Amino acid sequence: MADPLQIELVAADRVVWSGQAREMIARTVDGDLGVLRGHAPLLSLLVPGIVEIMPYEGSGVVRAVVEDGFLSVANDHVSILSEDIHLAEEIDAEAVRAELARAQAEGDTEAERRAGAKLRLVSKS
Repeated sequence: MADPLQIELVAADRVVWSGQAREMIARTVDGDLGVLRGHAPLLSLLVPGIVEIMPYEGSGVVRAVVEDGFLSVANDHVSILSEDIHLAEEIDAEAVRAELARAQAEGDTEAERRAGAKLRLVSKS
């Protein structure tokens, strides 16, 4: 097996996940982006959505929801920096449904997008 990617998911207040992976997929302003070993250097803007990481060892997929942020790829190292990142197992579906209802009632499309991404993540888990 080829050498792994080193991936870090970093929120404003903590390192959410750090480890080695075979592949990573994230949503950027230009669409979904997959990163494998040997990817060209890249700096892109993230949009609220789901990040999927296929760990180097093991068969599980690490899933997280991110807010707006940045994705950087260089020398087989991927950094995802966002104000707010949550792993799937950290999300309370009922709280997110309430968050979505508030956003819809207030007409807050950005908050609605963020809550929708969290719900999609919970439904995939």
